[in-house]
Amino acid sequence: MITRLAERIVGGCRPPIILKTGSMAAPIRQFSTTKPNRAKNRIYRSVRRPDDFSTYLLLSTSSRIPFITFWTASYCNTCQTVSPLLQELISSGVGEAEGGVSFAEVEFDSQDIMDSGLASTYMITSMPTLLGFDRGEAQTWTKVTDPKLMKDREWLKEWIRTEAGRGGDGGAGLNAGGGIFGGLWGKSK
Repeated sequence: MITRLAERIVGGCRPPIILKTGSMAAPIRQFSTTKPNRAKNRIYRSVRRPDDFSTYLLLSTSSRIPFITFWTASYCNTCQTVSPLLQELISSGVGEAEGGVSFAEVEFDSQDIMDSGLASTYMITSMPTLLGFDRGEAQTWTKVTDPKLMKDREWLKEWIRTEAGRGGDGGAGLNAGGGIFGGLWGKSK
């Protein structure tokens, strides 16, 4: 009886996995965050408000997919060159084999973003800036501010693959490689 109920709940998807514990059988539903079913690259709308940024960061964190942000401004000519290149690479599937990424542009000169101090929170001091997040944590050691590197298609592909390869395991935040506390607690997983 439990098996039939589970089949109705799943509704035509894969058959449920049944664990037998004593005389009771409990269905287990597979979610999209499991490694074989992991979601592919996602491109979100531009961030113009801190709430949008928080929402995208939480979505990426809950699905264990690294979140790549491209900090841009309307006055930045380099940003207008790099942005379409980044979107093309991510939408074409670069990094999906490594686990996928989510991506959003953060409009630095949006009034709400400037008023919130979001850029100073993540030490954004120049435009353009690429900054990845994993497990909700800024990956400061992989932050990129060099426009020459960002214009290099092959370099960008490798950077995206590296960020995608984190897959929710963290690794380059403030405490990586010593960080603020000198590696006192080591790498947590």
